[in-house]
Amino acid sequence: MEYHVKDLSLADAGKNRIEWAERDMPVLRSIRERFSREKPFSGIRISACLHVTTETANLAITLKEGGAEVFLTASNPLSTQDDVASALVKYFDIPVFAIKGEDRDTYYSHLKEVIEREPHIVIDDGADLISTLHKEFPELASKVYGGMEETTTGVIRLKAMAKDGVLRFPIIAVNDAYTKHMFDNRYGTGQSTIDAIMRATNRLLAGSYFVVAGYGWCGKGVAQRAKGMGATVIVTEVDPIKALEAKMDGFLVMPMREACKLGDFFVTVTGNTSVIREEHFLNMKDGAIISNSGHFNVEIDIPALEKLSASRREIKPFVEEYTFKDGRKVYLLAQGRLVNLASAEGHPASVMDMSFANQALSAEYILKEHHSLDRDVYRVPESIDRQVASLKLRSMGVEIDELTEEQVTYLSSWEFGT
Repeated sequence: MEYHVKDLSLADAGKNRIEWAERDMPVLRSIRERFSREKPFSGIRISACLHVTTETANLAITLKEGGAEVFLTASNPLSTQDDVASALVKYFDIPVFAIKGEDRDTYYSHLKEVIEREPHIVIDDGADLISTLHKEFPELASKVYGGMEETTTGVIRLKAMAKDGVLRFPIIAVNDAYTKHMFDNRYGTGQSTIDAIMRATNRLLAGSYFVVAGYGWCGKGVAQRAKGMGATVIVTEVDPIKALEAKMDGFLVMPMREACKLGDFFVTVTGNTSVIREEHFLNMKDGAIISNSGHFNVEIDIPALEKLSASRREIKPFVEEYTFKDGRKVYLLAQGRLVNLASAEGHPASVMDMSFANQALSAEYILKEHHSLDRDVYRVPESIDRQVASLKLRSMGVEIDELTEEQVTYLSSWEFGT
């Protein structure tokens, strides 16, 4: 078996951590049990580009239990948990191509490794795998049944590909499932981002000004958790509806040109480029801490930060100190990459349980329905979304009401008046 991981001697620790995460993933576990019996993916190759974490490991194991040949690479150079990658190779015979801290060339060589396995189904997080497949391996792209996309940034890129008519196979936007973005993005990103900032800096959030750029589901989660830690939260937005929502949720709302003067902590979660840029750096406080929880590091204009700086040093793991020519210092966390995965462990397993349950069931859906799907981006079928929610509630010991026959008739009729 070909693979490229840091050190197989780390495998025992990784296996223990995979088992620890699996305890909090009852929905995926129930799907794995069915897949193990039915083997829906027999003879199918699945190539995945995801954050190589304990939760992702449980998804890969689930797909393999279903009969698939699974090949895994990282969707971010800093998000790989090396012990987990080693455990997947050593104990589960799943080829992994991922090393934490790999350079850009290695990152793309790993993408090509899983593409060259000629997958029938692809799973992506950020669309690097799918875009590389289309650009450099068009003959292999034409053989793919379909794929899934995990995150907002990737969905945006893939919808642009579909709009331009270049997408070669159907995509299920797993990110858009209610049981993904309402929980993973909000509660997962919120908790893991604050966790990462605390691990990297050990700074007190209470009493600080905490700037959140973007008030989508991820931004809502980060803002809520920062508020809970005692920070005064400032939200910056370009969307008037989201800005209004942030204001009514009790947060300060202002442009970044004003927020940059106040912020002690900054987190970008927009999916866009140059959200914090030169004019903002020039007006920041001495000691401001900048981080990103959006998928790509382009949200922070790092070249501009480097241009403004007289010196730069790594002051502690995942904390780089940039000293400006006037003596002010700002601190960039995790090279501007996903801070919650670089300097922490990513989302808790209990929320990834729902996200990866959607991935597993969407892969099965693609396998069954790809012949009838156009080359477009689709939402997760409502039946899958509701199944995941029902399984999650059951695992939590929660029961809900069911509609009576009278209520069903009432809701489906136009004849009842006041």
